[in-house]
Amino acid sequence: MTEQKSEKEKLLPRLRRKYPWLDHLIRANEAFTERYGNHYAAAITYFSVLSLFPLLMVGFSVAGFVLAGNQAALDQLREGILESAPQGLGELLTQIVDSALKSRAGVGVLGLLLALYSGIGWMTNLRDALTAQWGQEKKKRPFVSAKIRDLLALVGLGLALGISFGLTAIGGGIGNSLLDLVGLADEAWAQFVLTLGTVVLSLAANVLVFLWVISQLPRERVSVRSAVKGAALAAIGFELLKQVARFYLEGVTSSPSGAIFGPIIGLLVFANLVSRFLLFVTAWTATAQENAVRVVEPPPPAVIRPTVPVHRGLGAGAAAGAFGVGALLGWLGGRRR
Repeated sequence: MTEQKSEKEKLLPRLRRKYPWLDHLIRANEAFTERYGNHYAAAITYFSVLSLFPLLMVGFSVAGFVLAGNQAALDQLREGILESAPQGLGELLTQIVDSALKSRAGVGVLGLLLALYSGIGWMTNLRDALTAQWGQEKKKRPFVSAKIRDLLALVGLGLALGISFGLTAIGGGIGNSLLDLVGLADEAWAQFVLTLGTVVLSLAANVLVFLWVISQLPRERVSVRSAVKGAALAAIGFELLKQVARFYLEGVTSSPSGAIFGPIIGLLVFANLVSRFLLFVTAWTATAQENAVRVVEPPPPAVIRPTVPVHRGLGAGAAAGAFGVGALLGWLGGRRR
């Protein structure tokens, strides 16, 4: 048993030296664990669910005033949000979005304050988590200025998500209109090309959003170039997670009790999966060779001890002997005279 364990321990270093991608993956997992990725993901999940309805309410209130008189654009934005979520959450999000649209004119000060509180709490935890996964030192900042920066980051992320959802919705809407215009709406190959183009456009929009999140949301911003690979991986993984969540929700909602609590449980599970995946991708990006920062430990403190040499004398016996030799030599010299 001990020999098998020893061989296994020797095998992993060999595999890590042979396959750089495996070594990178293990280093990313170690960094994710050491930097409390699971704890941060739990905090992000909590604030994500807490702030979902208030943020949608305020967001659609603003969109309703900006897009007043353009119901088609507002519907496309709504469809973009629903299409970006797993299908199992479509009904729950539809209820939330419809409620937000109906109450957008009466958000009021209380709704705005609730949205700001939950949204800033969500953004604070997200920024702290990304900062930790980049290995940056958490510095103490003035409370007011830190909250203002988190608010601006929240607004920036909202704009980025709005553009992403808009591109996803507009891509399909404009594509269908163009197919109707040229008379190819009933052609299977044209619909396939349109679907493929919509998926590519959605992925590109997601890459831009994740690129901004990974590179710009940490407390100390990093270069966009260093986050490109991580953003592409996050966009592809996000689409895969949506498909996994779809099958999971179909299984959860099949029972009577799951039909009631399934969407809420699914929302929690999906938010937690996305949070963990985003933080792991950030750790993976931060532990890449071009981003790895080697921390050199300082040397131990130097201890200065002055050296005082002490030379011992001849001692009483040696002095008496020298005195005797001197006296003997004096006596012999006197007799010679």
